[in-house]
Amino acid sequence: MKARPLKKWIALGIIAVGLGVLAWGLWIPIKAALAQHLLNLAWGRSQKSELIARPWPWADILPAFRLSMPGHDRSFVVLNNSSGEALAFGPGHMNSSAQPGKVGVVVIGGHRDTHFSILREMKIGDKITVEDVQRRQFFYSVSDIAVRHENDIEIMISERSHVLILTTCYPFDDTVPGGPERFLVIAEREKTKS
Repeated sequence: MKARPLKKWIALGIIAVGLGVLAWGLWIPIKAALAQHLLNLAWGRSQKSELIARPWPWADILPAFRLSMPGHDRSFVVLNNSSGEALAFGPGHMNSSAQPGKVGVVVIGGHRDTHFSILREMKIGDKITVEDVQRRQFFYSVSDIAVRHENDIEIMISERSHVLILTTCYPFDDTVPGGPERFLVIAEREKTKS
């Protein structure tokens, strides 16, 4: 008779461990999706007042602008920071790069397994829109897709202007985070009609 309760506890233990592993695996995607929801709310408040709103009271990140990929039905609020901690919540603007609408190169980084997993589907000619809090829109067209060593990105930045670079770690399916290779989607700013 004692064997039956022991089997029950073992089965419950296995179920609990399985649920724990499932929760651990889903934590990052759930956190990323919830953060984008809160960032979208903050973005809406920021556009109404033109004062940047925090996505949650204790946040040390702020929404910087919106990045849209209309051909892929994707839109993200980009953060004002590209640190590893910030990228857990959404794509981040590299502070050493240009601001949208300014001369230079705008660089936005994101994690390959959450927000920027879409980069593997991008193709030359795809359209990208960047919108700032004042509702100014800047339109880009993908002109190149490349894999480069992380140190080669700085060389590219100094050689171009009016360019948007979306970057993430590469290869996409690597089990080791980080690594020296970067997948780059390079987009040229489209000329505005006068």
